[in-house]
This record gives sequence, C-alpha cells and structure tokens, in this order.
Amino acid sequence: MLPIQQEPWSFPVFAPASPQAAEIHRLFDTVLLVCGGIFAIVAGLVLVALWRFRNREDRTPKQDFGSEKLEIAWIVGPVLVVTWLAVVTVQIVLTINVVPNAQAPSSRDPDLVVIGHQWWWEVRYHDPGLVDANEIHIPTGRKLLVELRSADVVHSFWVPRLARKMDAIPGKRNRIWLEADTPGVYRGWCSEFCGSQHAWMTFRVIAHEPADFGRWVAARQRERAEPETAAAKAGERLFHAVTCADCHSVGESGSRPNIGPDLAHIASRKELAGGALENTPANLARWLADPQAVKPQCRMPNFNLGDRQIQELVAWLSTLR
Repeated sequence: MLPIQQEPWSFPVFAPASPQAAEIHRLFDTVLLVCGGIFAIVAGLVLVALWRFRNREDRTPKQDFGSEKLEIAWIVGPVLVVTWLAVVTVQIVLTINVVPNAQAPSSRDPDLVVIGHQWWWEVRYHDPGLVDANEIHIPTGRKLLVELRSADVVHSFWVPRLARKMDAIPGKRNRIWLEADTPGVYRGWCSEFCGSQHAWMTFRVIAHEPADFGRWVAARQRERAEPETAAAKAGERLFHAVTCADCHSVGESGSRPNIGPDLAHIASRKELAGGALENTPANLARWLADPQAVKPQCRMPNFNLGDRQIQELVAWLSTLR
C-alpha cells in the first residue's frame, strides 16, 4: 500500500501538487509581482517627494495645480493593469475548469459526493459505491469531479495544495475538480465559518498510485470480519442496544444514517472528531466517555457509559478496518 508522506510544514498555497493548484499559484505570483511593483513605485515617489520637496524654510511652498497629461496617465495606467489582471484571471479559471473529455460536467455523474455536516465531512464514492468520513482517497494523475453538498449550513471545501475553494450550500449542488500529481496526504479545511466547532472540521485527501488505489478499493469491498474476542462481541451488541445505529451506519447497504459518520472503517482512519483527536484506542475511549468535552455542541450526546462498556465498544470499533 501507499507509504504515506505527511504534508510538509510549509504554507500549502506555496506547494501546489496538482495542475489546478499550480495555475492558482501562478496567478498568485503574478498578482503579487504586479502589486509589489506598484507599491514600490508609489512608496518610492513618496520618499522622493519627502526628501526633494521638504520645507527648508518657514514659507509657503510653491503651489502646483496639476498636469492634465499626468492625470490621464495615472487613470489610464491602473485601468490597463486591472484589465490585464482580469484577463489573466479568466484564462486561469477556464484552464482549471477544463473538462477532461467531451462530456460536460453538468451532465456526467460525479466521481465523488462530499457532504458537509456540522462538523464533519461525509464522502461517497460513485464507483464502487463506498462511503467514508473525513478522508478522501483518490488515485494520482486522474481528474475527478467532486459534487459538494451541505446537510445543514454553508460550508466551504478547500484543499490548498490540490484545488480552489468551493462552497457547499444547503439545497444546491456545486462541483469542483480534484486531482493530485503525486502520492501523499493533503490537508483540507472548511474555510467558511459554520458554527462553534468550525475549527475542527478538517479532512485529509490521501492520493494513491493507481495500483495502490485499486488495492485500497478491494480492501474496502471485502466483507466485514466478525468480532472474535468476547469484549468485541459485547461491544457490537452494545452498539445496537444504546441506539448508536440510529445515527451511525457500519457499511450496511441500504441503511445509511448520516447524522454521524459511517463507522465501517473507523479503525483505519488517522483522526477522530474531524481532526480533534488522533485515532488511538485511548482517544477513542476518551471520545466515547464524553464527546461534548472533546468537541462541544457536536451532535453526539454523552451516553454516560461505564468504563467496561467503553472498553467493549473500543474493542469492537478497533476491529472495523
């Protein structure tokens, strides 16, 4: 499987890892250079004026009522610069929205459907029909069409190294292209304030080599193994007894509650609670003991479980890979 490379400690906008992000980076560089040049000219003229026309004597300086030619020049010049930047921006927008085949994106099925919830991300794969949460697995070198939806309020999907921002709006379906050049793990965020736990609504895009992605898909399609230990079996029974299944599905076809994330492969995820906790047995137990203490105002209530019940649930959930 893919040897995961963690995202480097750098501002991600400056490390594009897809053609779309590279075009956005190029636009950023262009605007930065133009604006930097304008700033240098204006600051330089101010400094020259301060030095050359400083008042050496206590007298009224000579009045200058302006130049018509100069006034026309500093109106026409900025208009030309802004027009040029607008043209460059439109060209880049058209470039990053290029459809990889003759079929228009509005008429084709999306490769992925990503749904924003307060405060986690639901991920549905069109082919082969898998469901996940807070992790998006994709093959490298393939341009994927992602449909964005919201289950409650306005969210915004953003993976700085791979794609531009796009809002997920209740009742509306927006679409965006997602692609990665190289294998690795790319951090994503909700970039639209959506409530008290907005900061803990992160996700990860995990890009695999095509062969590794095929193996990942095959692993996800395998039948779920039955729990073997007494604690895991008790945890499975408890999961249904305390009505966890009313909010969470465990990969059952035709039964997909989406109040909470699907748990079919929770043990293979790297994080819990939208990035609030690293996924370890100890942190999973902490989450089950009091979700509100970890992520206030999340939709998972405190079931006031006993220590033994928590350990049984952890034993069973740890088998779900």
